[in-house]
Amino acid sequence: MKLTTKTRYGMRAAVDLARRYKEGPISVSSISERENISISYLEQLLNKLKKNGIVNSLRGPHGGYMLARPPADIKVYDIVRTLEGDLNLVFCLADKRTKNCNKIDECATKPLWQKLNASIESVLKSATLANLCGKPPDRKKEKKLNHRFTYSI
Repeated sequence: MKLTTKTRYGMRAAVDLARRYKEGPISVSSISERENISISYLEQLLNKLKKNGIVNSLRGPHGGYMLARPPADIKVYDIVRTLEGDLNLVFCLADKRTKNCNKIDECATKPLWQKLNASIESVLKSATLANLCGKPPDRKKEKKLNHRFTYSI
């Protein structure tokens, strides 16, 4: 299973908002610049998160987006589920689609997929935005270190 750019970029935007939680509304353009995500794509992601009560928005010259709840109260699972939809690894684990499999009652691999799904869900539910708000890497410092040793002949 690979998570789509919706989830990867949406998580980056959510962490950006979490790091600035007490600062009030954060403009889309500032998130876009820091996270290198196009403004139009970022707006789509933030609107999805807004519809599911993860972020709020404020219009106007000092408007932008902010988390709807404290970062410690927002589970990574909720964000991933909002942006990805169904998280089941195989279609037969989704309750509404089990009729599509003629081996559902005798499937030897179903317990494995169930266990794997439960593990993924457990990890995503145990992590909050607050857990992910460690200090961001200092990109300027990295660039200085990368260019520190130059040789010319």
